[in-house]
Amino acid sequence: MPIVVGHDTAKTRKTLEVNGKSFAYYSIPAAEEAGLGDFSKLPAALKVVLENMLRFEDDKTVSVEDIKAFAEWAQKGGKNPREIAYRPARVLMQDFTGVPAVVDLAAMRDGITALGGDAQKINPLNPVDLVIDHSVMIDEFGNPRAFQMNVDREYERNLERYTFLKWGQKAFNNFRVVPPGTGICHQVNLEYLSQTVWSDTDQNGDEVAYPDTLVGTDSHTTMVNGAAVLGWGVGGIEAEAAMLGQPISMLIPEVIGFELTGRMVEGTTGTDLVLKVVEMLRAKGVVSKFVEFYGDGLDNLPLADRATIANMAPEYGATCGFFPIDQETLRYLENTGRDKDRIALVEAYAKANGFWRDASYAPVYTDTLSLDMGTIVPAISGPKRPQDYIALDVAATEFGKYVEGQRSANDASNRAEGRWEGEGGQPEPTDIPGDEGYHKRGFVQTDDGHYQLHDGSIVIASITSCTNTSNPYVMIGAGLVARKARELGLTRKPWVKTSLAPGSQVVSEYLEAADLQDDLDAIGFNLVGYGCTTCIGNSGPLEPTISKCINDNDLIGVSVLSGNRNFEGRISPDVRANYLASPPLVVAYSLIGDMNVDITTASLGKDKNGNDVYLKDIWPSAKEISDLVEKTVTREAFQSKYADVFKGDEKWQSVETTDKETYDWPASSTYVQNPPYFKNMPKDPGAIADIDGARVLAVLGDMITTDHISPAGSFKDTTPAGKYLLDRQVPQREFNSYGSRRGNHEVMMRGTFANIRIRNEMLDGVEGGYTKGPDGEQTSIYDAAMAFMDQGTPLVIFGGEQYGAGSSRDWAAKGTALLGVKAVIAESFERIHRSNLIGMGVLPFEFTGGDTRSSLGITGEESVSIKGLADVTPLQEVTAQITYADGTTKDVTLRCRIDTAVEKEYVENGGVLHYVLRDLAKS
Repeated sequence: MPIVVGHDTAKTRKTLEVNGKSFAYYSIPAAEEAGLGDFSKLPAALKVVLENMLRFEDDKTVSVEDIKAFAEWAQKGGKNPREIAYRPARVLMQDFTGVPAVVDLAAMRDGITALGGDAQKINPLNPVDLVIDHSVMIDEFGNPRAFQMNVDREYERNLERYTFLKWGQKAFNNFRVVPPGTGICHQVNLEYLSQTVWSDTDQNGDEVAYPDTLVGTDSHTTMVNGAAVLGWGVGGIEAEAAMLGQPISMLIPEVIGFELTGRMVEGTTGTDLVLKVVEMLRAKGVVSKFVEFYGDGLDNLPLADRATIANMAPEYGATCGFFPIDQETLRYLENTGRDKDRIALVEAYAKANGFWRDASYAPVYTDTLSLDMGTIVPAISGPKRPQDYIALDVAATEFGKYVEGQRSANDASNRAEGRWEGEGGQPEPTDIPGDEGYHKRGFVQTDDGHYQLHDGSIVIASITSCTNTSNPYVMIGAGLVARKARELGLTRKPWVKTSLAPGSQVVSEYLEAADLQDDLDAIGFNLVGYGCTTCIGNSGPLEPTISKCINDNDLIGVSVLSGNRNFEGRISPDVRANYLASPPLVVAYSLIGDMNVDITTASLGKDKNGNDVYLKDIWPSAKEISDLVEKTVTREAFQSKYADVFKGDEKWQSVETTDKETYDWPASSTYVQNPPYFKNMPKDPGAIADIDGARVLAVLGDMITTDHISPAGSFKDTTPAGKYLLDRQVPQREFNSYGSRRGNHEVMMRGTFANIRIRNEMLDGVEGGYTKGPDGEQTSIYDAAMAFMDQGTPLVIFGGEQYGAGSSRDWAAKGTALLGVKAVIAESFERIHRSNLIGMGVLPFEFTGGDTRSSLGITGEESVSIKGLADVTPLQEVTAQITYADGTTKDVTLRCRIDTAVEKEYVENGGVLHYVLRDLAKS
């Protein structure tokens, strides 16, 4: 379908000749010549947005004043928060977030029919690619059968979902599905789907060149910014609006310049670099801002490392972390098999339109910070936040401090007095090196004896996630560590569950070409599947004896993974401390199996001759790695593996579905149900309703992530979601995960605020999804919400700083709305979750004047009223009246985080999809 651009005037539309072919494009230098302003000092990331304004100037959502505002941005030192309407070129989805998005589209077809409209109006206007990557679980590991057995189990669990997605592929235009077993969406996007500069025919039949841009339903969509493709994560509901042609309402962002100088030193990796970047930018504070990387250090930074840094933008809180187009961008496009004419277009366009980075690149930034890459040291992050940076040589010491902090006062007392009630009630001294106190411990019986587990035993070591498995330097490095360890006779400790889940089939291609997969297999890092696996919580069960030992003895088990997320309760229900590390370090940690030990100095084991082996003995040199990368990571490998990317294997091809334009919702399905959002929806919107006498559902602390609000992993039969499935004759072994059941609102409502580690401050020392019901007794959050709903009582949530950090999952907002929550009142919000709340009609409010839930003495016994909301304006301060349990009241000033006029319309409609649906029905 031709792209539709806003105008065809001679003012900014120019022609570019590349390899004998003509392209129209919207020229920023021409806009300057036309008197629209001086844009020469804009960062490249903002020039991408400016080009978008030029291209759509005359479509009624973009004005000349919007364009001029970018020149004013530079004049004002990098600040001009004007509301603009931005139109990304395409949308990227994965199956966890994609299934509910397709469910919403199917429900919208039903909804528009009910309003008297045409079902065919519900079709993506922008291209959509959905990559199935979140569903494979690591049930089998450490053997040659692991990959095929996990694939077979994946189809058994998810056939109903895959049938639905295949229906969507047939039913909707502009919608493609990349089948299971291909790779992780961000890596497939980086290696194949993205083009850096796109081209397509417009409504006049002309070929138009323009920057490749996108939004994605996964927060790590930002990874592709490493290849100068502007993209970021949004909630599924916002992505659905974008694919249906609705522009994204946003403020012109501030852009923080991050200068990189020097070069990485021997023994360090791109992972070590990104963990330091995350720490620095979290401390800086970059929420809702762009970060652009610049400086002469980029000349020494491969695009794979850039993509790693860009990937973790959600972890440092930015909207995106952008790298401008330069010679390295072209080299990467060449090596990954892009068309030669495309690469020539990228270079010509970037140089003609002011996007090219060279030695003279010196834009204006809102603020800057700098890092000499020569100062980077090996590091990990954890045990529960990506920004908790730890230099590797103090990791054991820091873990000891974490354990001490986790233990109860009774345990601390026992430690201080030199006693611990272990086996038989007798105190047992520790034999854990470097620990001066006592650790909790237990013993696992095996056929050939037993081994001890204790606080700090590493029970999961996983090479996983798009963040690092897209980077051949660290993947080849991991293979070389495995090779050297194997040659010396070392292997993983028997209690460590090891796994290798590459982000694309290309990784397997070059590991096999380098003859490193055999070495990884020998250590226990067999291929388990192509998908997110451990990073998304699909680590699979531990061996039953290990799980029992951990839980019976209340041990602090540890995971080490090459991922981007290590939030509480995410990786495994049996693991309480999670550390992010480079793939080579993941292999090394599997050999030592203990977080209490200083891996930089301790022996990893004995070689065949009984000699101690140290980390330095198995760590490859930078030259060893780069030589193998140069030899095995080839253009031909990428072209071969992506030749039939949408075809899939025989299993995918055998999935059958219907050709109907509307979906036949199976009444008995526990995976896919018609959501209630559009049922009995009136044709016209209403005013925003006041909040009157709302009760408190939960009082939550700082850094409440979307994992806390809407977990993705497994759940037990005692939870509300588990009971719902048991009532429908689904046995526990078939529960799958919350993430896989996001197409069923009944499961997801019951899973909202159900993370096993969430702590509601209304209850003392209680972990998990609990609160107080209308009768004041402790109950599940779901049951309490339903009881309040039956009484017609609205609900509010109180939170701390960075509320809604982490993943872009829209169910964190959908579940909140379906529980009857009308407002969330917090100290600050992360960007995506705030937008998602708006998209579901839930009002976000921020405290002002230093007020917090703590300073106000909020216990959950209060009621809250907020009046005058029908006339509220963007970012207006409003008064909330809090009525305490004793009848006293206090007026508190809150800032309404409806940020733009369009967002107010969304809330008035009940959400962004309701807004779009009414608009399409009227047209």
